[in-house]
Amino acid sequence: MTVRQQIRPVLTLALPLIAAELGWMSMGIVDTVMVGHMQNPALSISAAALGQVLYNTLAFGIAGVLLSLDTYLSQSHGAGRYDEANRWLYHGLILAAVLAAVLYSIIAAAPLFMTRLPIDARVLTGAKAFLRSLNWGTPTLFLYFTLRRYLQAFNHVRPIAAALITANLCNVVGNWLLIYGHSWGPIHIPALGVTGAGLATSISRVYLALFLVVAIWRVEHSHNYGLRSMLRHIESSRLSRLAFLGAPAGAQIFVEISIFGLVTYLIGTMGPLPLAGHEIALNCASFTFMVPFAISAAAAVRVGQAIGRQTPDEAAAAGWAAILLGASCMATFSAVLFLVPHTIARAFTPDQSVIAAAVPLLLVAAAFQFFDGLQITATGALRGAGNTHAGLIVQIIGYWLIGLPVGYILGFRSHHGAVGLWLGLCAGLIVAGTALTTIWSRTTKSLASKSLVA
Repeated sequence: MTVRQQIRPVLTLALPLIAAELGWMSMGIVDTVMVGHMQNPALSISAAALGQVLYNTLAFGIAGVLLSLDTYLSQSHGAGRYDEANRWLYHGLILAAVLAAVLYSIIAAAPLFMTRLPIDARVLTGAKAFLRSLNWGTPTLFLYFTLRRYLQAFNHVRPIAAALITANLCNVVGNWLLIYGHSWGPIHIPALGVTGAGLATSISRVYLALFLVVAIWRVEHSHNYGLRSMLRHIESSRLSRLAFLGAPAGAQIFVEISIFGLVTYLIGTMGPLPLAGHEIALNCASFTFMVPFAISAAAAVRVGQAIGRQTPDEAAAAGWAAILLGASCMATFSAVLFLVPHTIARAFTPDQSVIAAAVPLLLVAAAFQFFDGLQITATGALRGAGNTHAGLIVQIIGYWLIGLPVGYILGFRSHHGAVGLWLGLCAGLIVAGTALTTIWSRTTKSLASKSLVA
């Protein structure tokens, strides 16, 4: 199949996932917007920013191990081995429970170490309260991560989108009730501020997991994939294979998100105002990133299914179609960020000083959108082919060996502040996008040679 022929099936699978990922990211944006309308918005946004970055860095890095399910589930589905896919789901749930316990323990202990950070004490107090309330949703968050991998590998992506869209409504209502507080006669809900934002997100994640449990129950009754009759004994070899393949994928996500976490910390030492501007720009960049991130998941599924069917030429075309779609979307977002940065920043807060701090960072974000789209979609295509190591190596080189030193020199030595640090991130993304696209190109040549031999 040609790349043009693969665009439609990749897009058909990706569109509900895009809605889901945008819905996922909208939760964090809604939290930022709603705490941004409290008194002293710079302080409130900074506290939520610090808590979100710390939690997301650890959560997505640890949960990233579960991305190995994309490879095994999609290849089993492509080969028609539903019993095999069900066994992978069962062991994925066991692994998810272990990983959730690890994350919960780390987040619970985090406030003990945060007190030593050279950041405004008021920001730290709010961030610790936000983290504690956010941690209640950790177990159901990992359940959601696991169940959605099964649904998307079996091409049932609409329930995932529906879950995220409705969970956002739950989060908005929860934020409105818990951040500001309300009273109706004898009923009184206290104003919890940033703590209320964390609790609303946790409640929404419980809802997410329950929604997908019901969705899988309905899918099983409609299609009879054999979930009810699958074997339920634990195979240590499967757990080790999931962990071995997923560890580099999780490490790659951790490397990528942790660099933003470190930049958040470094900007936090500059004061609440630069940190508030950074949080707005980071929310926007993360929101646009969700589109190619969803396409990346579709790429992993389509490439994996094609390899399971032993049609490597189809796998190559699916990967290139995903990369083309991801890069095109991000080029469009780049134009939007470049043309209306003030309007975007004003949507988060009316505070002019915070807006002024955010706008230059939004312009830097516009510069790296295209390369961000390249690197994440190429990563998904490689994951579908069973390669989770290339992304990790490239991210370490791009972000930590190139991006961070460049950002530190520009930010602190050249006194460009937060903008200098973001320019370092831009350099790292350019390297990662170029390198991973090149690696996928070489992978497609390997797949083509296998097709020729067949």
